[in-house]
Amino acid sequence: LFQVSLTLVVFITAKKLQIKYKSPLLNPILITILVVICFLLLSDIPYDDYKKNTMVISFWLAPSVIALGYALYNFMEEIKSDVKRILLAMFLGSLTGIVSVVGIAFLFGASKLTIISLAPKSVTTPIAIEVSRHMGGIFSLTVAFVIVVGIFGAVFGHAFLKIIGVKKAKAVGLSLGASAHALGTASISEK
Repeated sequence: LFQVSLTLVVFITAKKLQIKYKSPLLNPILITILVVICFLLLSDIPYDDYKKNTMVISFWLAPSVIALGYALYNFMEEIKSDVKRILLAMFLGSLTGIVSVVGIAFLFGASKLTIISLAPKSVTTPIAIEVSRHMGGIFSLTVAFVIVVGIFGAVFGHAFLKIIGVKKAKAVGLSLGASAHALGTASISEK
């Protein structure tokens, strides 16, 4: 109970700080990960024990994907009016994400198993886990990269899009969604 409470309190506090100071560097997931790592190192608690004790939090990952579906349903008319462009953007964004990570990993001499594990890095965690398992990848490596990509996109994605001139809200949302999944899109939800 203490470990679940600690994780939630740190996340909520970091979220409030991010909203107050409007800084993408105060990403609540990044802050929570760093605080939990420090806590585990200082208290000498093995990660496997922490993971087992906080399963109630990770349990809610799959239902959160379903909740995203409900949110999309609320915008169905708007989606229908732009469906061709949305599908094209998602296809090209997904393809670019897969090809780039596979290409970079290949150029750096990564093993086939590592490349398979990295390929689904731009989709939300529950889906990436299933894709990685289905393809025979190392799902823990996949999860790590999904989190890193999401946090990187959440922290730097919006600023990068501004620099290259992407300003329309739909384009920003689709770009961050395709490259940094829910973490990227959540980073712009208060903007």
